[in-house]
Order: sequence, then C-alpha cells, then structure tokens
Amino acid sequence: MYKENHLKPLSGWFPLIVCLLLIIGAPTGFAALAATGIFHPAALIGMIVGILAGVLCVFGFMAIPPNSARVLLLFGEYKGTVTDSGFFWVNPFLSKKKISLRVRNFETGSVTTPEKKDAAGQIVQQKTRTTGKPSKVNDKDGNPIEISAVVVWRVTNTAEAMFEVDDYEDFVAVQSEAALRNLASRHPYDSEDHDVSLRGNTEKVCEQLKGDIQERLEKAGVEAIESRISHLAYAPEIAAAMLQRQQAQAVVAARTKIVEGAVGMVHMALDHLAADEIVDLDEDRRAQMVANLLVVLCSDRPPQPVVNAGSLY
Repeated sequence: MYKENHLKPLSGWFPLIVCLLLIIGAPTGFAALAATGIFHPAALIGMIVGILAGVLCVFGFMAIPPNSARVLLLFGEYKGTVTDSGFFWVNPFLSKKKISLRVRNFETGSVTTPEKKDAAGQIVQQKTRTTGKPSKVNDKDGNPIEISAVVVWRVTNTAEAMFEVDDYEDFVAVQSEAALRNLASRHPYDSEDHDVSLRGNTEKVCEQLKGDIQERLEKAGVEAIESRISHLAYAPEIAAAMLQRQQAQAVVAARTKIVEGAVGMVHMALDHLAADEIVDLDEDRRAQMVANLLVVLCSDRPPQPVVNAGSLY
C-alpha cells in the first residue's frame, strides 16, 4: 500500500522571471559584448548554457486547477503529490501525472469508450459513455430480476489510485457491478416475512451496497460517497406472472381489511339494537341479520334491495 506524500512546491512566478532572464538576457548580453568588439569563447559558452538552462527550467512549471492533483515521479520513483491549486515550479526532471479529485458518478452497466488520437496527437474521437444497462441476476429466491445502481465516488489517495490498480476508473466500474450483483443475490425482490427485501427496504439496501462497494475500492484509494438503486424490476419472462401474484396479494389484503371492518360494524349494530331495545331478535333472525349485513358490507358491487310485501313471518 502506498502512502500519499503531500508536497508544497515553490511558487512559479519567481522561477518564471529567472527563466525569462536566462532565455532573453543571455543572448542580449552576448550581443552587447560582441558590439564592443570583445569576443571571448567563454562568453559564447555562457550564452549557450544560459539559454539551455532557461529552456530546461520551463519544463518545471505546472498550473493546477481546483480539485485536481499532480503525482510527481523522479525516474520512476514516487516523490509526492501536489493537491494545492495554483501556479508552481518543481524539478524539471520530475514527471507530472494528472489526476482528478472531483466527485464523479456513473450508472452500472454503462460502457465507456476512451478517446482516440491520431499520430499527430490530435483527438479524433471524444470519450463517450453509453447509458446504463440493467444487470440481470437471480435474487435470493431464485427469481430473475433486472437491477442497476448509480454510484457517486471520488479519489482520496492519489498514490494508491495511480499505483495499486491499472486503471482506477475501470476498477471502480467493475467492482461496483460485482458488488451490486452480490447484493441482489443476498436479498429477495419482495418479502412477506419482514425480511430485508430489495423493494421494501430500499434505504437499508443502499447503505449495504455503499459498504460493499467501499470495501472493494479501499485498495484503490477511492471513496464511495453514495450509491442508489436506479432500476429494479422482474425480468420480462416472469414479470406478468409476478404482477398477477402482486395483484392477488393486494386483493387478499384489501378483502381482509374489509372483513375486519364489516365484522366490527355488525357487532356495533347488534349492540345498539340490544341496548336501545329497538327490536328483540332470536338466534335465527340474529344470524340472518348478520349474514345480510356481511353480504352488503363485503360485496364488491352495490347491493340490490328486495322488498318483502308479505308478513314478517
């Protein structure tokens, strides 16, 4: 594991003045000396050395925008990281690797196409990214589902991101996809036993997903800030059957509530009739009244009244 070493480089404004003096001043001084008619080989050598030193020092300048960093290497050896923004000057022999510290996000299942350059270094194709394609995986109950997530992340250790993995952006995408598939296989899509389910416990599942992703990205110097499920559905081959099951469960739950309320209303009606002594019902008529009330209250259609034109008996 590489430990990030923060460097405080020299401000670039004073070295810039020195470089300009070497590049411009050396030829000017040599020309002034030659104009006097005095020529010495040491003056020519000094001019050449001054110009070369000025040109060499130019390669030590670097401008760093906010939320960016430069990883400095000296002949392949890691020397440190500059995370401050501004105009700086460092050893010209240091190679400077750019790395972004900005917050980034992506959707699992998306494919990134890197930019392409021609022989002259001109960009002929910009970097592109396709929209996320949901991953097809079996949940805990073995049902095929489609799931995708949005992951928000950023680099926190530039040394690990640069040297521990080959391509940290690709590493984040692959490991997030693997963590999402593993999470989906550990939980059912929906649960009736109050277990943690993908559909019923979204917040808890997202926290678990964030922890799983962070555990996988720890070695790459990347922090998972947030992860949210962006798409969750049954696979098309079982979607219709699962929809019928959900509709049946909804109907049963609704009927259960209706029956509970109807029984309470019938009990209340019988208590009021007995308390106010409105009518004295024997067991047969009491049972018939209970049956009629339950039919009226539990029916899914408006009741049709029947008028008895005869006697009560």
